[in-house]
Amino acid sequence: MKAVIATAPGGLEVLALAEVPDPVPAAGEVLVRVRATAVNRADTMQRRGLYPPPPGASPVLGLEAVGEVVDASQAPGTGPAEGDRVMCLVPGGGNAELVAVAAVNCIPVPHGMDWESAAAIPEVFITAYQGLVRLGRLEAGQVALVHSIASGVGTAAAQVCRALGARCIGTSRSPERAAAGAAWGAEPLVVTDDAFADVVRQITGGRGVDVVLDLVGARYLPDNVRALATGGRLVLTGLVGGRTGQLDMGALIARQISVLGSSLRARDVDDKARIMGEFAAWAVPLFESGALEPVIDQVRPLAEVAAAHARLEADAAVGKLVLTVP
Repeated sequence: MKAVIATAPGGLEVLALAEVPDPVPAAGEVLVRVRATAVNRADTMQRRGLYPPPPGASPVLGLEAVGEVVDASQAPGTGPAEGDRVMCLVPGGGNAELVAVAAVNCIPVPHGMDWESAAAIPEVFITAYQGLVRLGRLEAGQVALVHSIASGVGTAAAQVCRALGARCIGTSRSPERAAAGAAWGAEPLVVTDDAFADVVRQITGGRGVDVVLDLVGARYLPDNVRALATGGRLVLTGLVGGRTGQLDMGALIARQISVLGSSLRARDVDDKARIMGEFAAWAVPLFESGALEPVIDQVRPLAEVAAAHARLEADAAVGKLVLTVP
């Protein structure tokens, strides 16, 4: 089969659409014929040698895929059957013609949805759901601060907030990208010199926000804490702005603030299955009704994966960069 690999750590030039052996499903896995996949920040970091796949995971790039189950013989009665249309989260291997995935890590494609739209869902919407709902415990009437609102996770998070009946404040360092969440009710906030807490407190009447969903990391840590209301939750899902920062632990104690980390890739199969099952029960009906919608920046063929990486690294994309698989 054809699959996207990085021939060595490096820039776009190390990406290759190579011929590799077809995956063989292990016990509990199904084989999926991939119809569309997507590029995530983790893929660009893996390409550069900064984020290796977990032990035992495929070195092929790609953390998600959608397609049809073509072999379910190793997972009888445990999940999807042959011919089912599924969305998958994988620790690696998604940017390929075939992927072997734990049956319990597949969820159904919303009824009537095309492959390209479905490919824009798994990684970003489940990340947003995990951060805001499962960890952040965001409720109707509360307020969330979502950084990098124009990103795939950001555009998904704005919609999760709207579906919950929560207020969303979306940040970016550019006015145009800060406004990207307005279509789903997110209020734009432009971050200047890494400072935003004073503005957040001003527009929330001095109270602060209940949840911060942060893809930036260390650079935003001081103002994230200052922006939180009493009892607030800071959920970290990315570290593009550094992994080591100064933390005012006195503020955590005085205002009963929680700091939580979240990732999907390295979770064990059963833990990931629980998250995906909860997400599917909540979100698939919302996608089918139109209350949630995939946000696609560009659709390209798998052979143009380097252009998708370049656009993501240039912070030019609004929403997801989807790759179709012939």
